[in-house]
Amino acid sequence: MGSDESEAYPKKHSQQAQTKFKLKMLVLVILTNLLTIYIFTNLSGYTNHIPFPIWDSADLLHELNSTRDQLAATHLLIAELQQKLNSSNLLVQALLIELRSQHEALADQKVSQPMMRFIDKFGIAVSDELTLAVGPHKLPLGYSPRVGSDEVYPPVGAACLKYQEELSQYMTYEVGGECPMDDVFAQTLMMRGCEPLPRRRCRPKPPANYKEPIPLPQSLWATPSDTSIVWDPYTCKSYKCLIERKNVPGYFDCKDCFDLQGREKTRWMFDNGGLDYEIDQVLKAKPHGTIRIGLDIGGGTGTFAARMNERNVTIITSSMNLDGPFNSFIASRGLIPIHVGVSQRLPFFENTLDIVHSMHILSNWIPDAMLEFTLYDIYRVLRPGGLFWLDHFFCLGSQLNQTYIPMLDRVGFKKLRWNAGMKLDRGIHKNEWYFSALLEKPMT
Repeated sequence: MGSDESEAYPKKHSQQAQTKFKLKMLVLVILTNLLTIYIFTNLSGYTNHIPFPIWDSADLLHELNSTRDQLAATHLLIAELQQKLNSSNLLVQALLIELRSQHEALADQKVSQPMMRFIDKFGIAVSDELTLAVGPHKLPLGYSPRVGSDEVYPPVGAACLKYQEELSQYMTYEVGGECPMDDVFAQTLMMRGCEPLPRRRCRPKPPANYKEPIPLPQSLWATPSDTSIVWDPYTCKSYKCLIERKNVPGYFDCKDCFDLQGREKTRWMFDNGGLDYEIDQVLKAKPHGTIRIGLDIGGGTGTFAARMNERNVTIITSSMNLDGPFNSFIASRGLIPIHVGVSQRLPFFENTLDIVHSMHILSNWIPDAMLEFTLYDIYRVLRPGGLFWLDHFFCLGSQLNQTYIPMLDRVGFKKLRWNAGMKLDRGIHKNEWYFSALLEKPMT
């Protein structure tokens, strides 16, 4: 009996403890719920004691309405910007389409790549005639091994790309009609380095009442008829005016060159032992008859070529028409003119000419680098043993030894004769000099 009672007591005690715990939990839940209900029903009384802000519903509504209005205005601005952006995109697309079509049109017309790059850079339109003139042109028989291509480009000076607007003006004319009287304008382009100019499909204005030329050899020293040329580009309108220009104050290029009975008549006929060389003495530097063909650079009215013609030597004379019909006058004398500037590559093959002469035109007005290229070009076209007659080269005394003698030595000419003399007409203090030289291209 005692043992059963002792075992029943712990069970009874455990059940009582569990019942107390459950009652406590029930009371805690009830109190928690009551506290929650009390807090929510009396929330307005505690707002001043809550550590984080709780806005009044009216203020909160006002703030929300203001934010909504600002957001709506922002949406309108975005919509407006989007509309403008769409318009800009459409405009850009239209421009791109137009540019693409222009490039395709230029490609169809076969504009050269340098010209295309110029158009892209500067946006200058070119005339159809200029586009056609500068090529390229497809060869009718296709690829040519000699050319190394199936197309050819007409030569145009590199400086022409710099004067694209002027070049377009030059190429604006009536195809098949009379060319514009733009000789001065064209020559200005050439002197700027736009040389050679493109060919044109027009006819030059012919002289009025043209007469047959005077026959050789009388033509060498005769003044041609005024009807032999077109006088429109020049200040003088007759040869009489040009001959008398030597008496007019002021500077004119080759001022007395057109007076064939004046100083021109005695040029290169006497040797003074200094700067003036005589033609026959120069020709004696080589075996008789071996000086046959040559070039006179900047030869004025062609008197050097006339003197050589009398000695059975054929000379081509390069000249510009600087307010005078120099090329036409040379041709009227029965001689060969060539209208090229001093910066142009000489249009002769290498090792071909017997003699090259230049008086006054090659001087210190030419930039040093350009002059050196010119001297090397003269060396190129002269045959071995050929002569370079440098006649009255003008420079300052300081330039003579520091610049030009070393330059000629670099080119490789051999000196056969050399003379220098001071130019005194403007005073000794100017230190101005001339030098003349007879140079030879070595045989080896």
